[in-house]
Amino acid sequence: MPLGVQLGILLAFCTALMSILGFLLKHRGAVAAPDVEWRHPLRSTIDLFRSPVYVIGCVVATTSWGFHVGALALAPISIVQAVIAGGLVLLTVLADRLFGHRVTRREWIGVALVAAGLAFLALTLEGTADEAHADYETATLAIYVGLAALAGLALIPLAALRPRDGILLAVSAGLLWGGSDVAIKALSDHTDDGLAVLVHPLAAVILVLSAIGLLVSARSLQLGPVVGVITVTSAAANVFTIASGLIVFGEPLPEDPLAVAVRMLAFVLVIAAAALTPPPLPAPRTAVP
Repeated sequence: MPLGVQLGILLAFCTALMSILGFLLKHRGAVAAPDVEWRHPLRSTIDLFRSPVYVIGCVVATTSWGFHVGALALAPISIVQAVIAGGLVLLTVLADRLFGHRVTRREWIGVALVAAGLAFLALTLEGTADEAHADYETATLAIYVGLAALAGLALIPLAALRPRDGILLAVSAGLLWGGSDVAIKALSDHTDDGLAVLVHPLAAVILVLSAIGLLVSARSLQLGPVVGVITVTSAAANVFTIASGLIVFGEPLPEDPLAVAVRMLAFVLVIAAAALTPPPLPAPRTAVP
């Protein structure tokens, strides 16, 4: 495996750690802020950023985003996202040990499934992890990212039918961020353009989807349950981005049918563990300055 791809996988692991920590910090800050109001997105955003804990969480998450950009530039998107999906192992540990959420036995079983999925995935890296795989067809990319944006936005009014549950909003945020991640991967193919990459149309797509996803995610964290919301957000983003490796960026499947089956099983285990792991009981909400 090339050194660049190995470095990309390391950056993906850093992304996973920082992302989970940022999520938990943002939750603690978001629950202390006024409820997000869709009719007043700017005011709601300002209210959120008045919480120092939420700001720290966003700084940590932004650092994670920087690692993610580097990982996507160096390694195949499906491998990067599989490693990040495995970061849910860290979610149960951090939530239990640092943030006071009780983790159940079923959560730990989910962690074992994630680890098994990543182990199976490691057996099928040859031929897929030999380059970054960033080439794409513009029309395919536009349709794929457009579907993520439309689906993510459509879930926001549907979530109003379940006003005390943040799960649908978690799916929405995951799809919006998944679309942003795919656009980041595509933009990484234009890094030779220098600073011109900052005015590329994909840069605007990334900014818009990331910003909307941030507000939607904040509301989902306010509604909770926190670990369930984080898990579902991560699962939705990972399912969408892993699939883009094959659909958008032409990542090859292994030639051996058995290896194909093992790799598909790996993805199923990783994502199913993320989606099916039930949330631990949240700690009592406490005011945070």
